[in-house]
Amino acid sequence: MRIMIVSDTHGKHKYLERALERVKFIDRMIHLGDVEGCEDYIEAIAGCEVEFVAGNNDFYSDLPHEIITEIGPYRALLTHGHYYYVNSGMSDLICAGREKGVDLVMYGHTHRPTIDYEENLILVNPGSLTYPRQEGHRPSYIMLELDDADRMHFDTFFL
Repeated sequence: MRIMIVSDTHGKHKYLERALERVKFIDRMIHLGDVEGCEDYIEAIAGCEVEFVAGNNDFYSDLPHEIITEIGPYRALLTHGHYYYVNSGMSDLICAGREKGVDLVMYGHTHRPTIDYEENLILVNPGSLTYPRQEGHRPSYIMLELDDADRMHFDTFFL
């Protein structure tokens, strides 16, 4: 299973389109917020199931603020992260992940890609395809692949 994880596209899709051309085929996409009303367009170009959560810029959106979903044998919490104050640290997000009994927490909001391993918890942020804030300021996304033994593999890609 190949899952593309993106966030913070803010209604601009040039780099999302480029990333989709690069990966060619995905089974699923997870968008971690700040979609800004472009859900239909993103679903159309993704060509697969897309799960969305609302970000702090998704005003008047009906998107859920968080979702707990299954990825193979794993439970994942999807959130934008702003309600967990991720710009100030990961402690609230880690506590939420543990309280909800998930294996994986995916979040956005910081516009900085990261994959962090805490005790029995993986924290994943794909960064931003539109307004990257990490050193070098390159648009980013993460690919999650489950192998035949249901092990998760993460790769961060920059455009």
